[in-house]
Amino acid sequence: MPRIPLPTRLAAVLFAAALVALGLHPAAAQPQTAPVEKGQRVFVCGHSFHVFIGAPLGAMAKAGGYKDHTLVDTQFLGGSRTLQHWNLPDEKNKAKQALKTGTVDVLTLSPIQQPDEGVENFVKLGLEHNPNLRVTVQASWAAWDSDLTFPKGAKDKVDRNKTPDELRKIHAGYFKNSSDQVEALNKQLGKTVVFVVPAGQAVVLLRERIHAGKVPGLKSQEELFSDAIGHARPPVQALVAYCHFAVIYRRSPVGLPMPALLKNANNPDGDENLNRLLQELAWEAVVQHPLSGVKAK
Repeated sequence: MPRIPLPTRLAAVLFAAALVALGLHPAAAQPQTAPVEKGQRVFVCGHSFHVFIGAPLGAMAKAGGYKDHTLVDTQFLGGSRTLQHWNLPDEKNKAKQALKTGTVDVLTLSPIQQPDEGVENFVKLGLEHNPNLRVTVQASWAAWDSDLTFPKGAKDKVDRNKTPDELRKIHAGYFKNSSDQVEALNKQLGKTVVFVVPAGQAVVLLRERIHAGKVPGLKSQEELFSDAIGHARPPVQALVAYCHFAVIYRRSPVGLPMPALLKNANNPDGDENLNRLLQELAWEAVVQHPLSGVKAK
C-alpha cells in the first residue's frame, strides 16, 4: 500500500480540526453523489424554525429548473420535538398519511433536542411505503442563544452580540447530538437514508461574518431575529431554505435569483450582494458537513 505523504496527512488532520471548531461532527464522510435531476415531492414537518421553508424552497427549486418540484404539505407544531408529531392521532397526522401513500420523495424534520425517537419512527414508516425515501434532519440554531435549544426560564431579552467562540460553544453539544443520531440511524438501516441539513451551522457562519463587519446591509446579529427566542427574519429564512435546496438537490444554490422574501418596501429589488453571500454560506455549511450527503466538486 503506498504511503500517504506527510503534507496530505497533515491537511486531513487540519480539516478535521476545522470541522470541530465549526461544531461540525467529523464522522465518516458520505460518498459524493451526483445532483438530483428530477423535482422532488417534499413534505415539511416541524416547528417555527423550520416550516417556513416550504414556499421559498419551492420557488428556488423551480428557478433552478425543477419545474415538477412539489410541496406535498406541511405539518406544524410550535416548539415541537419530532416525537410530538409522531404521536398526533392518525386522523390529524398529515405526515403519516402522506408517507403511507408512498408518494413522498423527501421528508424533512426538525427535532429540537436529540436523540428523538420520532425521527426513527417516521424513517421506518416512510421506508415501508417508499424504499427510496430520503429524510432530512434540520440542525437548527439555539433558541434564546442558550446551550439548551428550548430552555426553561427563558429570558425576554437576549444579548446577540456573540463572538465566534461563544457561538460555537453554545451550539456544540446540540450539533453533535444531531449528527450522532443521524449517523446511528443510517448504520442501523445499513444504508444512507437520513441526512443533516446544517441550517444552524450556516446561521453561525452568518453571525460570524456580521461580527467581523463583513455582511452587506446587516450591522448587528440582532437584525437576524424577530424576538428573543430566535425566530428567523428574512435573511435567515432565505439562508435556511438555501441549505435545504442544497441538501435535497445536491446542488449549489449560488446563482439562483433573489427570493421574494428578501425584497421589501425599502428595497423592492433586494440586495444582490447579501443574496449571493447567503447562497455561498449555505453551500459552505452543507459541503463541510459530513452527513449532508453533498461534497464540493
